Amino acid sequence: MARAVDGDTAVNPWILRVALVLLLGLSALVLWATNIWLTERFSENTRVRAELRATLYSGQLQSELQRNSVVPMMLARDPALISALSSSDFATTSARLITAQKDIGAASIRLLDASGRTVAATDRQLLGTNYVAAPYFVDAMRARDTVFTVASSERGGFEFVYSRAIADSTRTLGVIVVGTDLTRLEQSWAGISDAVAVTDSTGQVILTTEGRWRGLPLEEALAIRPAPSAIERAFQVTNDWSNTPVDAWIKGRAVMQTETRIPFRGWRMYNFTTYESIRERVLAVLGMEATFFAVLAASIFYVLSRRAQRRSVVYMRESADLRALNVRLTREIAERERVQRELRVAEQTVQQSSKLAALGEMSAGVSHELNQPLAAMKTYLAGARLLLDRGRSDEALSSFQRIDDLVDRMGTITRQLKSYARKGGEAFEPVDLRAALSSALTMMEPQLRARPVRIIRNLPRKPVMVYCDRIRLEQVLINLLRNALDATKTAKDPRIEIGIETGAQAVVTVRDNGPGVSDLDKLFEPFFTTKKPGEGTGLGLAISSGIVADFGGRLTAHNAEDGSGAVFEMALPIYDPDGGRANAPLAAE
Repeated sequence: MARAVDGDTAVNPWILRVALVLLLGLSALVLWATNIWLTERFSENTRVRAELRATLYSGQLQSELQRNSVVPMMLARDPALISALSSSDFATTSARLITAQKDIGAASIRLLDASGRTVAATDRQLLGTNYVAAPYFVDAMRARDTVFTVASSERGGFEFVYSRAIADSTRTLGVIVVGTDLTRLEQSWAGISDAVAVTDSTGQVILTTEGRWRGLPLEEALAIRPAPSAIERAFQVTNDWSNTPVDAWIKGRAVMQTETRIPFRGWRMYNFTTYESIRERVLAVLGMEATFFAVLAASIFYVLSRRAQRRSVVYMRESADLRALNVRLTREIAERERVQRELRVAEQTVQQSSKLAALGEMSAGVSHELNQPLAAMKTYLAGARLLLDRGRSDEALSSFQRIDDLVDRMGTITRQLKSYARKGGEAFEPVDLRAALSSALTMMEPQLRARPVRIIRNLPRKPVMVYCDRIRLEQVLINLLRNALDATKTAKDPRIEIGIETGAQAVVTVRDNGPGVSDLDKLFEPFFTTKKPGEGTGLGLAISSGIVADFGGRLTAHNAEDGSGAVFEMALPIYDPDGGRANAPLAAE
């Protein structure tokens, strides 16, 4: 009996493999045939429905245009309007036009006199507006019939207008202008079709459910969408479950394009319908077939996989082990989160230490900066005392004014250093990159004056706002300036170029003309430095990179391509409460 069980165990894997291969082959053949047949059938049905919708839409458009085309002729023969134009008495004319608008259902009605001035309108805000240069006024004054005009609207889009001259027996008195609202049709189309566009005789899109197409030729309107690459298109067509050639690409998907001629001034209507509905219906049927084959395969596995029953006890034991392992992993994850929080605190401590180290390096220069004003103040005091002894008080006052200026300068230096020494946190706020760079340059001024270094700045005229911690941002800028200053020690003509550019992001560039960086891959690693022992810890750039990453930006470096030196670029997201992006023109400073 034991040998029989062993024989079944040895045979079962081979039976399973053969049955599985046959089942996969049969299912692939059935799914392929079903896909071809259903795709052709559903594609044809979709095309027929698209053509019917296009016929319905064009009929609605013609009906709306014809309904409004008779309105100007009726109003042009209205004795009340003719009398108002003749007598220049328009006290009740606007009310009469509003009543006519409600009865007729027109979008708007305006009455223009012979000079093009609006004397009556359903929209009283337009009273007094002059349209002497408008095409519908010019064409109506020249013709003696109703004129249809498509003009650009002040609010965007197009204005569809019927106009007709009003005349008595002797002269032309004015023009009646009736606006047709076709945007309602666009809204109704947008709720049913994927995309609809109506072009005039020149091919320009004048009505569309896609706002970005309006006013463009149809070819340009379709081209404004990003075209997929050859590989993407191959995958899309492969996954499209459709062998029908596509006519256009809308939003990166293949669509049908149906063209309908409208018997009105050479207009044409284009209806775009995606294959997505076809794919959904085909995939629904294929899903049911795949489910059937999956159930069949599961049955085969159930019948032929007897070993799974004998191994169920082993699986239960393994499940218990997995639960115990899950408990241990949960504890390890909690411990890792605690360590990460501690690491965050340590990183902030290291950042503050690096900042204080920079302050220590700047202390000698600051002392020199303060000693100079103190020596000058002593000289001015001695001179003022001598002038007062001689009775020349006016000249002594000028010396006191100079002393006051020097005190202000000393206060500025100490306030700047005190602000920089303050420990940064998470005090995020809108910060002007130009102001932060100016503050960093002020704190670096003693070191920059220690030896001749030419500073070239290329900054925007307008503020460049980013959202970050100002103190930490100044720390990054000071680190970059210190590195650039150290790199130019051996240069004959030391030069540091600083620039700010705006686009999709705000980019601060710091470039020097030093020897460059030999190992860019390790540049932002902790404790890596190209300086001599005792001149640097190798933490400045690593800390700066972490700070910029916290701001949602990126700090990169590369050697200059058109000369010697290294280029550091700090990219930060632009802060704009209104959601726009301002590209400020650059001004060399």
